[in-house]
Amino acid sequence: MAELLDGVKAATEIKDELRTRVSELASRGVVPGLGTLLVGDDPASRSYVSGKHRDCEEVGVASISVELPATSTFAQIAKAVRELNHDPAVTGFIVQLPLPDGLDQQAILELVDPAKDADGLHPLNLGRLVLGVDPKAVTAGPLPCTPRAVMDLVERNGISLAGKNVTVIGRGITVGRPMGLLLTRKGTDVTVTLTHSRTPDIAAEVRRADVVIAAVGVPHFVKPEWIKPGAVVLDVGVTRVGSTATGRAKLAGDVDPAVADVAGWVSPNPRGVGPMTRALLVTNVVEAAERTLRSSDVR
Repeated sequence: MAELLDGVKAATEIKDELRTRVSELASRGVVPGLGTLLVGDDPASRSYVSGKHRDCEEVGVASISVELPATSTFAQIAKAVRELNHDPAVTGFIVQLPLPDGLDQQAILELVDPAKDADGLHPLNLGRLVLGVDPKAVTAGPLPCTPRAVMDLVERNGISLAGKNVTVIGRGITVGRPMGLLLTRKGTDVTVTLTHSRTPDIAAEVRRADVVIAAVGVPHFVKPEWIKPGAVVLDVGVTRVGSTATGRAKLAGDVDPAVADVAGWVSPNPRGVGPMTRALLVTNVVEAAERTLRSSDVR
């Protein structure tokens, strides 16, 4: 039976570390602040945003919540983004996705100040990731939260990726593509295969992997017979199954639970990568405040 990569435990460790960092910032007169922009009233999005603000409260980070109706125009949303860009209390913020149908999502995301991009998905920050900018440099940008959560969860459990074959399932901009970039940064020495739901004979691709990262958004897509015995399997995708109208919807991951009988390590879903993603979103906000201080120190 596989050992569990406990995201709740690791997220608690991160929050403990963040409290110390937030306290050090406070001693210099700086209070990190997370802003959230929620458009519409999607229950899943609202629940996720509420969780982010609870995380902030736990570590001493300020919360700034902006909500707009689903009928908001592009201009109204753009105005809210610009106000968050210029709000000194906000050191990082997110535009909660998905946005209502008919809105140019990418155009709105590109309006976010890259220095306040808490999700790490602004084109400029993704470009810095491609270039391998030193994450400790003043010019570094925030890293994408979920890929960073995967890396951190693996490292905190003492699992080395050096020389490993890693297969990523999913080619989305939120996880799949930036995951490949993060895995291939200098010093990781991993070989990455990026696959997706339409990859021919995907089972054969996955069987070669020492590490599997599933982010395809299809419930129980990854089967136990696909997994190399002893492999590390990280279940990132989350899908609501059942009726949301009756309140009976449940969350299902991308990995068949029976994979735990074959793998060496597996992240549960929920309580795996999800709590880590939220914790590292707050980390991005705190690091943005720290970068601002370092930048002012060198002037």
